[in-house]
Amino acid sequence: MDGGRRFLRSLRERLAAPSAPHAFAAAVPMGGFTPAIPAVPRSASRQTPAPARPARSRLDRLTAIALTPGVNALALAILLGGPAALGFVNGGGYDRLIAEEGAPGDIAARAIGFPISAVTISGQAQLRENEILAAAGVDPRASLLFLDAAEVRKRLMQLALVKDARVMKFYPDRLVISLTEREPAALWQMDGALSIIAADGTVIDRLNDQRFLGLPFVVGENAGKRLPEFLALLNGMGDLASRVKAGVLVSNRRWSLQMKNGVEVKLPERDPGAAVGLLLRLQREARVLDKDLMSIDLRLPDRVAVRLTEEGAAALAAASPHKAVKSGGKT
Repeated sequence: MDGGRRFLRSLRERLAAPSAPHAFAAAVPMGGFTPAIPAVPRSASRQTPAPARPARSRLDRLTAIALTPGVNALALAILLGGPAALGFVNGGGYDRLIAEEGAPGDIAARAIGFPISAVTISGQAQLRENEILAAAGVDPRASLLFLDAAEVRKRLMQLALVKDARVMKFYPDRLVISLTEREPAALWQMDGALSIIAADGTVIDRLNDQRFLGLPFVVGENAGKRLPEFLALLNGMGDLASRVKAGVLVSNRRWSLQMKNGVEVKLPERDPGAAVGLLLRLQREARVLDKDLMSIDLRLPDRVAVRLTEEGAAALAAASPHKAVKSGGKT
């Protein structure tokens, strides 16, 4: 009881108590008579217990909410389906649905006629179609409606072999990808690492695919940048070019050719093309590259020096009994 001798009630009690009739609930005609309402003593109102409201089920309460103006059937569906949806998410069903069918937006877009039914790819030479699609993130779960063409292009540009890319959407269900690839020209080894490089020496990517093992091979610091020099030497070797395993840039000054049979051909710093011409003549006249040699030194313009293998030195010693030839020696 407060200072005015009134009983205080909580908000819960106020909401549970029946509402008193409003004094102006009934309209009175102009000039009419309103009967007097007898006053009820306070003591009597306190002594009369409030009638208990019948308990309503959860469904009754939700139905009442749905029938309230401004609340639609979708809200009711959310209220009714909330616990089931929560169980679906917590049980991993939602994650499985996304993994198998894609994002909800893509599922809906495919259902109304915007799948990706056809993908046209042009301009690829070294890249395979499955590599392109995987990099683009395009699979049967995607939809054309929600595909971000700019994002797909960004992903494709991250491929080392892709120099440029265009991605176009043609509704309702066709995707077009146009690529411009970098042209791999050689393999470059530096500090034990193998890279694929373009003709100007630009590194395209690390070597992780056997498709590129047949490319020309250069070794040494700045060998990639001087690739055009090495390719020019190979072009001047004719059929012998196929017998070259690698070009080694020595001290950033001159090239040595490592042949596939193990012979090293040392070229001069100046005019290596002339030395290659001499090698062609020696091979044509003496089959020099078919001998048991370790190296052929063409660095001096007026002489050719060769180093024999152990087998070559033994054969030469047997053929010249009066002159001993040491293994690995020059002649």
